[in-house]
Amino acid sequence: KIGIEATKYVIKAKLIATGIVEKPDVIGAVFGQTEGLLGEELDLRELQKSGRIGRIEVTVETKEGKSEGLIDIPTSLNKEDTALIAASLETIERIGPCNAKIEIISVDDVRSTKRDYVIGRAKALLGELNKITPESQEMTEMVKEQSRIGEVVEIGPDKIPAGPDIEKAEEVILVEGRADVINLVKHGIKNAIGVGGTSVPLALKPLCANKKVTVFLDGDRGGDLILKKLLHVVDIDFVARAPLGREVEELAGKEIIKALRLKVSKEDAIRSSEPENQPQPIESSFHRRGGRDRGRSFSRNSYHDAPMREDGRTTTLQYREEFEQFTKIADGLMGSGQIAILKQDGADYKEIGRVPKSDAADVLKNLPEGKARALVVDGDADQGLINDAAAKGITYVVVGRKPRYLRRKQGMYVLEAHYLKQVIQENKSPSGGTEK
Repeated sequence: KIGIEATKYVIKAKLIATGIVEKPDVIGAVFGQTEGLLGEELDLRELQKSGRIGRIEVTVETKEGKSEGLIDIPTSLNKEDTALIAASLETIERIGPCNAKIEIISVDDVRSTKRDYVIGRAKALLGELNKITPESQEMTEMVKEQSRIGEVVEIGPDKIPAGPDIEKAEEVILVEGRADVINLVKHGIKNAIGVGGTSVPLALKPLCANKKVTVFLDGDRGGDLILKKLLHVVDIDFVARAPLGREVEELAGKEIIKALRLKVSKEDAIRSSEPENQPQPIESSFHRRGGRDRGRSFSRNSYHDAPMREDGRTTTLQYREEFEQFTKIADGLMGSGQIAILKQDGADYKEIGRVPKSDAADVLKNLPEGKARALVVDGDADQGLINDAAAKGITYVVVGRKPRYLRRKQGMYVLEAHYLKQVIQENKSPSGGTEK
């Protein structure tokens, strides 16, 4: 009998007999009809005696006077000898009193299965080991994270979470909750206060007295609700927002600074019910880690508005970094009669695909809602395309020319490519205005 640890291969075969046969008939045929076929060295009886092949396993089922079954033969031979023995089984023509046929299904490498198990198990064990013994870099980050959490203080009976510089800061930043405060402290901004969601504590008012107050909100409807609540409790100066669909607690350091640079006055934030009516950003100062950075000014003086027309009236358009991506794609589409469908990947916009304008309605109809963030259209766009894009949650539609009487969903931008280029050019101008 071959030991399981010594098995290298398993020969698997199926048998079909024209009559009723039993397990001893099959085993007898295997030994008897292959005897002498491959020489003494590969005689099955001798190989079994020496432990080179294992116990022959046979299963037989009889249906309607015919027999079918499976044969398994484990071997510790090399692959060449194993293949010869497997082939010899197919020479068997009779089993017991019946005509029969044996066909090899497979020759399985048992060691391959073992190797797969070893690799999978090793990965699992390594994962567990990494959890138990973190790398030195991970330990350093863990210590830093705990120290940052330790820097967050709790103020008043409501235990309002705040950064450590909140008492001495001339400007405070109001965020939604503790996680937002921790994230700002993590990136060196230590004058934040968590307002506790829409349940704004009244104790917040004295904390903000005689200070410039910036509200830094998530880029979703929840942020809008919090702003409405705060307007009744605190005298707000400025409003900053995270990118659309993002939360303050998940922003990276550069994203936080950019959002705070682009803050707008309270009055403009209230008036800005339409996305295109975004006011010019106001210079910001807030406390960062270390004395030399305290009071550091963050501004983007090159952000200037360019005129555009919509619904028969003049509005303004504020520069955004994604405009350059949109205009580049628009240039590539020129003359093609196509529409590019874009998804958002962080700060970048990547093409999902391009389709002819004539197929756009069908493609958008089958597009999962939220999968695409922008469309870039070669040439004109009609109201039907705008409606289809709005139905799929698309935020930006960049076109050659908009419909004369445009109707669009709130929160949606319909932008003409040539105006985007003008805004980009003005943004790059050293004087902040249009180059002459």
